Amino acid sequence: MKYYTINPKTSFLKSIFASFPITWWLIIITSVISIVGFIAFAIWPVSADYLFLKPSNIIHGKYLWTLITHMFLHGGFLHLFVNMFALFSLGGLCENIIGRKRMFWLYLLSGIFAGILSAVLAGFFGTGIGERIFGSPDIFMVGASGALFAVAGLFVIILPNVRFSIIFLPFFSLPAYIMVPLVLFIVWGITIAGDLPIGNVAHFGGFLIGVGYGLYLRTKYKKKIAMLDRYFRRC
Repeated sequence: MKYYTINPKTSFLKSIFASFPITWWLIIITSVISIVGFIAFAIWPVSADYLFLKPSNIIHGKYLWTLITHMFLHGGFLHLFVNMFALFSLGGLCENIIGRKRMFWLYLLSGIFAGILSAVLAGFFGTGIGERIFGSPDIFMVGASGALFAVAGLFVIILPNVRFSIIFLPFFSLPAYIMVPLVLFIVWGITIAGDLPIGNVAHFGGFLIGVGYGLYLRTKYKKKIAMLDRYFRRC
């Protein structure tokens, strides 16, 4: 007979972690880190280089960890609120469908990919008119929007008929396969026309990851996806 020792502290921590959906943990962690980031930047502006993603830094191989940190930081309380509200609205359903681990890795990896794509395109093409399209290589980037567009892109493929609404237009909704690409390209167009500092490449990069993962799930789990689609059609 084998005897195993159990670390009560480890078991307690695991039970606490498991008792909350990963979506809630992402909201809590992002909110805390963002608030710490607000304070750090206000006291020590140079901290931006160590926390925020700057395409020119990434291109030159500097501060590479900001590919991760930038997605847990935000450019103000309104930015934080909008993104966390979107994560709350979409993340719970996504987590229930694909599970905790897949939700976590989809969120994290899509955010990193969105940052890499933004850095590469802004770093190499962000001059002249390219700055309006791809962003400037010298402007800092923060926010979870790339990861959020990955979740939205996933729904476009696995639940295309789920109706999406915009936070500022709660009574107007369209199916996911229409609303998500529509918002993506309308915002990009407004950004180009108004020369606004919005990370559209990050949005698009996250969207691509979500669509790609959705196609993988739709191919591998055809029956389950079909069942989900029928269920949400009835709803």
